[in-house]
Amino acid sequence: MCFLEKIKRIFFIIISSILFCYFGISLWSVKKNYDYIDYIPYNTFGVVLGTSKYLHGGGINVYFKYRMDAVLFLFHHKKIRYIIVSGDNIDKNYNEPNMMKNELIKKGISSHFIYEDFYGINTLHSIFRVYKIFNQKKFTIISQKFHNERAIFIGNCLGLDVIGFNAKSLSFDSKMHIREILSRIKVLWDIFLITLRR
Repeated sequence: MCFLEKIKRIFFIIISSILFCYFGISLWSVKKNYDYIDYIPYNTFGVVLGTSKYLHGGGINVYFKYRMDAVLFLFHHKKIRYIIVSGDNIDKNYNEPNMMKNELIKKGISSHFIYEDFYGINTLHSIFRVYKIFNQKKFTIISQKFHNERAIFIGNCLGLDVIGFNAKSLSFDSKMHIREILSRIKVLWDIFLITLRR
């Protein structure tokens, strides 16, 4: 086999693996991800995955806004009773759970219904900590569809009974899609390492 053929074969394997990671995770969660309030089952806890309220260049992050809107929608339609806001808390000036909690309180949800997880530094940690710290095996994840797909996959691999409610998303965000592809490759590796430790 010539050198060029080897390169082509390696390239094909890499692309196939990426496509398998991306679309495989999407297919895994297709029956557990909901767009419409009428069809989603009730869960006691809803878990909002963290993101910053503000963009780096200034202005409101629409991913944050849409997630908060989705939480309010679920809460007011009595599809969840309590809310866990889970995100990063790297320093006193950046606190995703606090930003989300304050926003929900401002929109009328009492703080008695909101719990904060300050160590949800990534999606895997957020899902795992809901199980380990809050003792929940059955809950609703709230984020954008692409994010929910990965979170549901993680939850199922951990033996949890999770579903997702899809917040509104941007029609196309190339930067976010590239980031998601890399995140899905990484999560397969992380799950593999967790399985080895068991």
